[in-house]
Amino acid sequence: MSLQRIVQHETLDHLPEGDPRAMRSRQDLQRINRVMGSKLIMLHALRQADISPPKRILELGAGDGTLMLALAQSLVPKWPKVHLGLLDRQHLVSPQTMHAFQRLGWQAEAIQQDVLDWSVQPYDEGWDLIVANLFIHHFEGDALTRILGAISSRSRAFVACEPRRSKFALSGSRMVGLLGANDVTREDAVLSVQAGFCKRELSSLWPHRYRSWNLRECEAGLFSHCFIAVRAERH
Repeated sequence: MSLQRIVQHETLDHLPEGDPRAMRSRQDLQRINRVMGSKLIMLHALRQADISPPKRILELGAGDGTLMLALAQSLVPKWPKVHLGLLDRQHLVSPQTMHAFQRLGWQAEAIQQDVLDWSVQPYDEGWDLIVANLFIHHFEGDALTRILGAISSRSRAFVACEPRRSKFALSGSRMVGLLGANDVTREDAVLSVQAGFCKRELSSLWPHRYRSWNLRECEAGLFSHCFIAVRAERH
């Protein structure tokens, strides 16, 4: 029997950008992503998506952009000259990270905006690919439905790597202090797993009304849950 999904506000999301506890927690998240194998999981998911090389990619909840940079460094041989949008409510991407994208030949743009505002904002051009890492689990109910609806109408493919909601993952989340994580990260790690996904929960929420999509949802690694949506080609 799976754990009941519970979404609560995480402390990091409500701390000012320059708060020392927030800065330390973002460093913790880089370490946690490495332990979870988030880069390799995302790369595998992108291979499973089997899409044409995208020219426009958007990351939702991009944070400091370092995970996307690590992905770009692996993807650039096959995906050159990408226009990349890094959307986050806070401005966290450093000039060094922006320059690193530029050196790869990717044109990166930091977009400071709340995702719920983004989901209702008019747009002229969509995205070939939208990605999210440890972000979609922050939402539930109408907000989650609205975000998924906006993604489906503005992209050809969507790949998300989220916390897996399981007893094993919950036990693991209670041990992040062993990695040197601070109090913010220790509390938020547990909340993230409780708000995570399992089985085909995201597939059941994905809008199907206007376009056909190929969906894949599965466990990944020890603690992650992957969701892949690719718009079906019309012949």
